[in-house]
Amino acid sequence: MLTHLHIRDFAIVDQLELELESRMTVLTGETGAGKSILLDALGLTLGDRADSSFVRHGADRAEIIASFDVVGLAPIADWLSRHELEGEDGECLIRRTVGADGRSRGYINGRPAPVQLLKELGEQLVDIHGQHAHQYLLRRNAQRQTLDAFAGLADIASKVTSAYQSWRAVSDEREALAQERHDRDARLELLRYQLEELEAVDLSAKELASLDDEHQRLANVTRLQEGAQGAVLALTEDDQLAAVGVLERITADLSQLAGYDSELESIAELINGAAIQAGEAAGELRRYLEQLEIDPERLVEIEQRLDTLQDLARKHRCRPEQLLEFLESARQERDDLEASETRLDDLDQQIDETLAHYRKVADNLSKKRHQTAQKLSKQVTVSMQELGMKGGHFEVEVTGTGDEPAPYGHDRVQFLVTANPGQPLQPLQKVASGGELSRISLAIQVITAGREGIPTLIFDEVDVGVGGGVAEIVGRRLRALGDDRQVLCVTHQPQVASQGHQHLRIAKATKGGITRTHVEPLSPGERVEEVARMLGGVAITEQTRSHAEEMLALAKDARAKDTKANV
Repeated sequence: MLTHLHIRDFAIVDQLELELESRMTVLTGETGAGKSILLDALGLTLGDRADSSFVRHGADRAEIIASFDVVGLAPIADWLSRHELEGEDGECLIRRTVGADGRSRGYINGRPAPVQLLKELGEQLVDIHGQHAHQYLLRRNAQRQTLDAFAGLADIASKVTSAYQSWRAVSDEREALAQERHDRDARLELLRYQLEELEAVDLSAKELASLDDEHQRLANVTRLQEGAQGAVLALTEDDQLAAVGVLERITADLSQLAGYDSELESIAELINGAAIQAGEAAGELRRYLEQLEIDPERLVEIEQRLDTLQDLARKHRCRPEQLLEFLESARQERDDLEASETRLDDLDQQIDETLAHYRKVADNLSKKRHQTAQKLSKQVTVSMQELGMKGGHFEVEVTGTGDEPAPYGHDRVQFLVTANPGQPLQPLQKVASGGELSRISLAIQVITAGREGIPTLIFDEVDVGVGGGVAEIVGRRLRALGDDRQVLCVTHQPQVASQGHQHLRIAKATKGGITRTHVEPLSPGERVEEVARMLGGVAITEQTRSHAEEMLALAKDARAKDTKANV
């Protein structure tokens, strides 16, 4: 519920702090005192369009902060959580500023929020009935939701939405696959051709490296022979300069000298080892030369194989060493595309299954809606007539939407009404009189009280055009509604004002050439004077004061009886 409203530099309000209670609060005051300003300010926090004219003359900007207690309101808590806008201790703060240049900013729990989010949240927190925005019941989806709430169908409606979403997801996937079929077939044909070509090459992981090595050897066999033969000659076959012979002579000389100095023995051993290794190396070179031969045919074969792989690599825009990776990727894509044909058959079966489930739960929901529509129609019609709309009639029309599934089921729900006997029923949206619309909405809200609904309801002069006993009935209806939710009522009728649990008076004063609006809660004595003013005008007599006391006393007794009955 709305617990606090802070307004600064808005219209003719310089600074205003308003504490609000639960149940029914009435706001009264002279015409033009600024009652509508409060509703305009609240509407601004709830996403209404901003305008520079809202800023008080001479101020830089207007600021409105609305504080709501959302403890126990799970849908609102879920909404805040989804948008990462959670508050603290069950409180939700909505702030809106408007600059003198017309620019506005919105905040939810201290975090910047676009107007659309303010509007979404506001529609869940406050419903304003009257000549203003937020007329919840004028929206077709709201009429359907009201019927569902009255019948206690929220869970069934949620199951219908879930069933629809399941069907929609499968249908969308099936449609996407079907639309891609032509492209898929062409792609599959290309992949099969590419795979046939690549698999015919029969490339292995190690082949490319070994082909490169063999090609290098065969292409340079002459240089390899000359180099190896030169090395053998230098190691063993030159009588004077052969490395092995030189090392052996050095070893012999040092071994002889070691007889004079034993430290030369280890050095002689190292040189002898080198001579042995050089001799072994010469032997390996001779064997290498024996198997090294020129093979022009094999060289041509390898070059053709490498050319083939290079051509394939260029064709597929990759390097030769990436051909195997490309091959595996193409195989996987081919398998996926071939599997999609099977997936289409599976999806067709899933569509049939999800559609059958949807129709089952939607038919159940539709049946219950039709059963409840007549009951709600009768109750609202009776309530309308009690609220001064003699001959008025209300009807909930439930019609089918066709075979195409929808998130809310098969039904189109519309509220039809006629305010006068002999007149045809028309959609609620076409009701011309704001006062009649407010009273019809009041009748619906009172009947559906205790069901799912918006926690704070504001009625702006719902008593327009009524008086006497009807006005008292309006007040009692509002008071009854206040037993379940927070009700704020702007009224000019003393019969309505006397029914409130809290009474706020809005007044306008001019000082120093500047006009300001202020709001004050009324004590019991002040409340008598205000109701007397509403009864008798400017001149308040003892008789009107006595009448006001009696009216407030009767309302208090009625509230006490209601409280006792509820207990």
